[in-house]
Amino acid sequence: MDYEDQLEKALDETPDIDGTDDRFEVPDPEVRQEGKVTVFENFQQVCDRLDRDPEHVMKHLQMEMGTSGHIDESGRARLTGSFGSDRLEEAIVTYLQGYVLCSECGLPDTRLEREQGTEILRCEACGARTSTGE
Repeated sequence: MDYEDQLEKALDETPDIDGTDDRFEVPDPEVRQEGKVTVFENFQQVCDRLDRDPEHVMKHLQMEMGTSGHIDESGRARLTGSFGSDRLEEAIVTYLQGYVLCSECGLPDTRLEREQGTEILRCEACGARTSTGE
């Protein structure tokens, strides 16, 4: 078997990686105001969809929004200040780009790992490993 035949066989046996993220949809943030606090009602659902630790997502939201907050016993995020769903959606998109979607193939099949004190995003679809810039 020559090189061309081996290459053709390898390509035939390699699973296709769909380069679209159509299968990956994050729920829109459901927010309401409680006095001077914004309550992110479906925060836990969003974290589950992202397959990320709620504390990690909350830390990012606090940094992006420039505020403090906490996760209540019901799994809702409570952020100090008045923020609309559009602003929270922007913060979630930046989280997706930095901590969920692979920078090489664009798929969400990633895991956050710690390596020598650095946070690494490892893609299970293409094998890429990138620093998150934490």
